[in-house]
Amino acid sequence: MPSTARPLRKLGFLTIGLFDAADPGRGHATTLEIIELGERLGFDSAWVRHRHLQYGISSPVAVLAAASQRTRRIELGTAVIPLGWENPLRLAEDLATVDILSGGRLNPGVSVGPPIHYEQVKEALYPDTADAENFGYERVRRLLDFVRGKPAGDFSGTEGFEATRRQSPIEYSSDVVQPHSAGLGRRLWYGGGSLGSARWAGEHGMNFLTSSVVKAEDPEGPLDFAEIQLSQIRAFRARHPDGDAARVSQGLVVIPTDSASPEQRAKYEAYAAKRLPRTASPQGPARLLFAPDLVGTSDELAERLHAHAAFREIDEVAFALPFTFAHEDYVQILTDMATKLGPALGWRPAGRSRVSPGS
Repeated sequence: MPSTARPLRKLGFLTIGLFDAADPGRGHATTLEIIELGERLGFDSAWVRHRHLQYGISSPVAVLAAASQRTRRIELGTAVIPLGWENPLRLAEDLATVDILSGGRLNPGVSVGPPIHYEQVKEALYPDTADAENFGYERVRRLLDFVRGKPAGDFSGTEGFEATRRQSPIEYSSDVVQPHSAGLGRRLWYGGGSLGSARWAGEHGMNFLTSSVVKAEDPEGPLDFAEIQLSQIRAFRARHPDGDAARVSQGLVVIPTDSASPEQRAKYEAYAAKRLPRTASPQGPARLLFAPDLVGTSDELAERLHAHAAFREIDEVAFALPFTFAHEDYVQILTDMATKLGPALGWRPAGRSRVSPGS
């Protein structure tokens, strides 16, 4: 088996956190249980998606705040928060608060662009400024500045009196977001699928999240997903102050079947086969190119990943869990990832306790 240029250093997973509209509490609870299982299995990171007006996690920062109190070691990330729905100043406060609560384990991933179905939601989201909102990179830059401690205003000092027995003055420091979490600014990620996004993220010292979707921007170029993704990784690192050491995480859909039942294997293979046609050519006006879902034993998956041009240049992954599977499927997949696939890729678990496949 070919060796990777960069040994796998961090193993993570991504979940969408689906729930039943009639019982949303149970869906959120199982998401937290999956994150707890990930920590017990030794995963380095757990990531949650962000969905609005759907039956998925609409408030990942709140979910990760809960997860931070039920875990001690695993890093907690968002992949990704679409900033078109957010006020960067308020989001900076929320992110810093959860990072403090987690002991410095938060890894916020963000992206830009207009909110999905913007014409249908703009009056609810921005009733007075819908046509004036800027959904470009400037929104990320503002968030970066606030998280990294640049002033948000021009006032600091003491004003008024607190209504306590001692009548103490209220001390303000309103020029900088509080609480300030000093390390958070180095743990901000940009989720991108284009060369422009990769370059921008590198120039601004962010980390880079790649996924199973890229833009095939050159109509005359080769339609090779791995090569396009590789070009984006290299463009990012070429612009980043840390160069080849800049952090990149890859988020393919990878489904190990080592301990799967025959019924589970059949379901997984049918899921991948149904989604395979979309990988044959670019989709839509944005020319989105999708990676095939990878299904098989850990040895088979390791061989395919080692042959993947982009995988060979990264040392972190956040493999995406399929959105529509059952809780017991996720338990089996994560257990096989941590006990079979990870080691086959050269990864070693961090502080894993013994966990049976059915726990």
